[in-house]
Amino acid sequence: MTTSPTRLRDGRQLAALALPIALTQLAQVALTTTDTLMMGLISTEALAAGGLAVVLFNQLRTMGVGLVTAVGNQVAAAGDGADRTVRDIVRASFAIATVAGLLGALVLVTLGQVLGLLGQDPAVLELARPMLLALAPGLVPCLWFQVIRQFTVGMRRPKALVWITVGSIAVNAGLNWVLITGVWGLPRLGLPGIGAATSTVYLLSFLVFYLVVCRDPVLAPLLSVRGWRADRAVVGKLVRLGVPISATYGSEAGFFSVVALLMGSFGPAALAAHTVVNQLVYITFQVTVGLSHGSSILISREVARRNIEAAARIARTALAHGAVVMAVIAVLYLAAPWLVLRPFFDVRVPAEAAGYAVASSLLVVAAGLQFADCAQNIGVGLLRGLDDTKSGFRISLVGYWAVGLPAAWLIGWLAGLGPTGAWLGLAAGLATTAVLLLRRFGRTLRTASNS
Repeated sequence: MTTSPTRLRDGRQLAALALPIALTQLAQVALTTTDTLMMGLISTEALAAGGLAVVLFNQLRTMGVGLVTAVGNQVAAAGDGADRTVRDIVRASFAIATVAGLLGALVLVTLGQVLGLLGQDPAVLELARPMLLALAPGLVPCLWFQVIRQFTVGMRRPKALVWITVGSIAVNAGLNWVLITGVWGLPRLGLPGIGAATSTVYLLSFLVFYLVVCRDPVLAPLLSVRGWRADRAVVGKLVRLGVPISATYGSEAGFFSVVALLMGSFGPAALAAHTVVNQLVYITFQVTVGLSHGSSILISREVARRNIEAAARIARTALAHGAVVMAVIAVLYLAAPWLVLRPFFDVRVPAEAAGYAVASSLLVVAAGLQFADCAQNIGVGLLRGLDDTKSGFRISLVGYWAVGLPAAWLIGWLAGLGPTGAWLGLAAGLATTAVLLLRRFGRTLRTASNS
C-alpha cells in the first residue's frame, strides 16, 4: 500500500509535466483555429483550399513529431550526471528533425502537384499549391522546436513552453492580417500569406525557446544543435524508437480522416456534425496528451532506477486523472449539449438545425468515447516509457483498422444506425486499442519486475 503523501507527490510531479504540455497543445489548436478563421475572411474557395493544405501539412507535421517524441524518454532515462549522454541524444535528435523536416517539405510540395490525379477540384488545387509552398519551410523549425520541447520535458524543466506557444498565437494572427491584406507597403499575398505567417511563427518560436533554454544554467550546457556531429549509434536508436511512434500517429490520423470521408456519405448535415463533435473531442484530447507525455517521462525515469512499483503507481495516477477530467467533460456534454453546440450551429437555419440534431446524438456517444480515447493515448505513453514503441503501432492497426473501421461500417451503414452507429464503431475501435495497450503495458511491467 502506498501512503497518501506518496500518491500526492506522484500527482504533483505528473501535473508539473502534464499541465504545460496540455496547455501547449491547446494553444496549438488555437493557432490552427486562427488560421481557419483568417481563411474564411478571404473567401469560401480559400477556406476549402487552405483547409486541404493544412490537413496535408498537419499529417506530415504529426508524423515528424512522432520521430522525435522518444527523445524526452531517453533524456529522462539517462538520469542525473549523464551529461555527455544527454548531449549526444539532443544532438542526434536535431539531426533527425532536420532530415525529417526537409523530406517532409519535399513531400508536401510534391503532393500539391499530384493531388489532381486523385480527383480533387482543379480550382481548389490552384489555390492550395502556393500555400503548400509557403507552409513547407515551416516543417524544419517546427520539428526543431519539438526537439527542445522534448529535451526540457525529459529534464523536467519545461521552461516558458506555455508562454511561448500562447505568444505565438498573437504573433500568428498579426502576421496573418499583415500578409493577407498587404498593409504598411507589404505585398498582398492572400492565402499564401497565411502559410508564410505560419512558417515564420514556427521559426520565431524555435529561436525564442532556444534563447530561453540557453539562459538556463542546468539546460544550457546540455543543449547541442550540432546535428552534423551526431553519433550514428544514437541516431539509429532514436530512429528505431521514433519510426513506430510516427507510424502510430499517422495511423490514428488516417483512421479519423477515413471516418470523416465515410460520414460524408450520410449527407452534409452528418459531415458538419461529425466535424464539430470531432473538433470538441480533439480539444479534450489535448489534456490526455499532457498526461500521456508526463507519465511517460516519469516512468522512463523510474524504470531506469529499477523502481517498478513506482512506475505502476504513476500509470494508475495518470489513468485516474484522465478519468476525472473526462467525467467532468462528459457531464457537460450530457447536461448542456446546447451550450457546447450552439456556437457552431444557427438552429434558425433549416440546414444547420439538421446538423445540430445529428451533433446532439453524436455528443452522447462522445461522452463515453472520450474515456477510451484518453486511455489509449495514455497507454501509448506508458509503453513509450518502457521503450516499447513498436507495440503501440501494431495495436493501433488492430484497434483502428481491424475493429474500428469495420465496426463503423457495419453499425452505421449495414445496421442502418447512420452517423450515431458510425461513431459507436469509432468508440469500439478506440476501446479495443485502449484495452490492448494497457494489457501490454501490464505484461511488460511484470516482466521487468521479474527480471
